[in-house]
Amino acid sequence: MRSQLRPAILLLLVMTIICGVIYPLSITGIASVLFPHRAGGSLIVDDGRVIGSELIGQNFTRPRYFHPRPSAAGGGYDAAASSGSNLGPTSKALIDRVDSLATALHQQNPNQAVPVELATASGSGLDPHISPAAAAFQIPRVAAARGVAEQEIRKRVARATEPRDFGILGEARINVLLLNRMLDAELGTR
Repeated sequence: MRSQLRPAILLLLVMTIICGVIYPLSITGIASVLFPHRAGGSLIVDDGRVIGSELIGQNFTRPRYFHPRPSAAGGGYDAAASSGSNLGPTSKALIDRVDSLATALHQQNPNQAVPVELATASGSGLDPHISPAAAAFQIPRVAAARGVAEQEIRKRVARATEPRDFGILGEARINVLLLNRMLDAELGTR
């Protein structure tokens, strides 16, 4: 038995060191050198202060900003509580929440159909992106709150739109934090 136990324990220790220490440290080091922004969490820094990450959604509620998808993560956009609501399509709580959000959104822009993603939370609850359709729905509100023509906002939405990856993967999307920062930088924060 000892002749079998010793090699098994030794193999466990060696593989733990290789797979649990050496490999992760080497990959982290390589990523830090080749992709420092991404390896560091894609943090957005403003005046030496971290204001967010390109990878995690944030809650914007003021009319002058584009709003992200609703979040089911903790108290909302809580990275420590990333999850969906786990409510099924027949859940009364889910139906009531979606109806309530859709009604409020429809009152903001009665001339357009409410994009589904603005009334439903993402799977992680931390989605930083919205679709071009969700952004287009919000343009009248943002333009009115900023006191500029809708066309000015539309131009910036077009510039902030990220295409499909490699031209075929995923869908076109807009990072809400980056778009709102662009609006503040180019149109002011008043």
